[in-house]
Amino acid sequence: MSTKVFITGGTGFLGSYIIKELVGKGYSVKALRRSTKLPFYIDPSVFATVEWVEGDVLDIMALEQAMKGVNTVIHAAATVSFHKSDRREMYKVNVDGTANMVNIALENNIGRFVHISSVAAIGRSNTGEEVTEEKKWESTKINTHYANSKHAAEMEVWRGMGEGLNTVIANPSTIIGYGDWNSSSCSLFKTVYKNFPWYSDGINGFVDVEDVARVTVLLMESAISGERFIINSENWPFQKLFNTIADTFGTKRPWRKATPFLGQLAWRIEKIKSLFSGKKPPITRENAKVAHSKTHFSNRKIREALPDFSFTPLDQSIEKASKKYLNPLQKL
Repeated sequence: MSTKVFITGGTGFLGSYIIKELVGKGYSVKALRRSTKLPFYIDPSVFATVEWVEGDVLDIMALEQAMKGVNTVIHAAATVSFHKSDRREMYKVNVDGTANMVNIALENNIGRFVHISSVAAIGRSNTGEEVTEEKKWESTKINTHYANSKHAAEMEVWRGMGEGLNTVIANPSTIIGYGDWNSSSCSLFKTVYKNFPWYSDGINGFVDVEDVARVTVLLMESAISGERFIINSENWPFQKLFNTIADTFGTKRPWRKATPFLGQLAWRIEKIKSLFSGKKPPITRENAKVAHSKTHFSNRKIREALPDFSFTPLDQSIEKASKKYLNPLQKL
């Protein structure tokens, strides 16, 4: 297969699974990374075939060098955080980094540009109505700074499309799967395993990481351009998600319902605890807001675009990931 794919965020949770999918399908892969440490949850033989480039999306010289000799780019690098201390860096990576990617892709006449965005860039619902790709962005208090940064990043991609970039955008919901449970959405598993007591009555979309990787490559291979797609398997209450994870681990289900008032109290308590532990709190003001929103994300458009693709049921995704987290148990 002649196509050479350059991917950013290749050592991240989703990016590493995208590389696995690309290598499995015979693509030649060049990937950007900031450190020498590679994800332990992907077979090392996969990464052995990758041409690695040192740098990050804020390093314009590294990006210009990396995009030489490739005709397809997958931009998966992003910072995901709900902590105030990470906010400045998150905007720089997500917005400025995406602008750099778009500009250099245009300069190098890249033939195909796949942007990994997020449902956060589309926005949530306060009233429970189904969110589709057609939803207009609204600047509301329910949106986190992460959502604001991903929306601004997506605007850079649309700007690039207006300047001639052949692009397609993937908007995954919260990604579930086996990875490093000390980071990203994988920390949901660690949180439940450690008997975190709180649950909320919020509703959110969730999707298997391997499904997102497969859809990303399928969209890359398609002729679709100038479109965005919500990548979402099912919409579950947070309580159902936490209970399912706890049951697969054989641990105690969360038992304290975090009403909006108690949710505010919980993140304050966790913040105080973090001052003594030196660790970032599992609940912040921002993700407490998300935990109480009731948003249903539609997957109709992607199912119509890829009729032969089917999503993995969430309970199967959780069971598969939980077994891997337990064997061996990630204790750190």
